[in-house]
Amino acid sequence: MRRFLPDLIQLIWDHEIVDPGKVFDLTLPLDQAAEGYKAMDERRATKVMLTL
Repeated sequence: MRRFLPDLIQLIWDHEIVDPGKVFDLTLPLDQAAEGYKAMDERRATKVMLTL
């Protein structure tokens, strides 16, 4: 999956994927990135979207 991430991110930026919530199941502010990694490690999240 990791090798596809740059392409998926570009599709989101280009608005070809209009609802990234279908890809990401947890959204956190950028300053909580460590919590996002923890949530994925603990299997509370599959993919985390970090926002500015």
